[in-house]
Amino acid sequence: MENYLKEIMLEYHQYAYLILFFWCILEGELALILGGILAHEGHVNLGLAIFIAGIGGFMGDQIYFYIGRYNKKYITKKLHSQRRKFAVAHLLLQKYGWPVIFLQRYMYGFRTIIPMSIGITRYNAKKFAFINLISAWIWAAFTITLAWYFGQQIWDMVTFIESKWYFAVPIILLIVVGFFYTMKKIEAKILNERKYRKNAISI
Repeated sequence: MENYLKEIMLEYHQYAYLILFFWCILEGELALILGGILAHEGHVNLGLAIFIAGIGGFMGDQIYFYIGRYNKKYITKKLHSQRRKFAVAHLLLQKYGWPVIFLQRYMYGFRTIIPMSIGITRYNAKKFAFINLISAWIWAAFTITLAWYFGQQIWDMVTFIESKWYFAVPIILLIVVGFFYTMKKIEAKILNERKYRKNAISI
């Protein structure tokens, strides 16, 4: 698998920056890891990869922010299907303010919800854009640099997973399930705190 992935990288490395940009608009972490590996292999420039990935991440969140601000039909649909996450996002914004713009990049399941939630409010668009840009570059620099530095270790892990899949797959599944369970517990804790405050006020 390692050789196959490296062959793909060599074949398409001339499009690496373009792929990195658009992939970071849509999602992010996997694209950043691949960008870091490409930099480790010498196919892309580390600094330029960070700059482009950061711009892509910035553009993605700006799109969701303005969807929240100007597309009420889409938001109404989202609110209906993900009202729990929107409620958590609003509570986080009320409690922590602008640092939530930084935190949301590391909160799986909230990457699109939080920018849209901020867009729904009257939060200053220029302030959001500035914080979002700095946040996107920090996010890109942190992840790509780690992947660049540990490039060989990542390849070793890929080889291990390929050769010992019967051992590695259950561990990965346990980590994923544990992560989702933890996120659900955090959501429930935030919502329960709101209910407790409401009950305390009504008494």
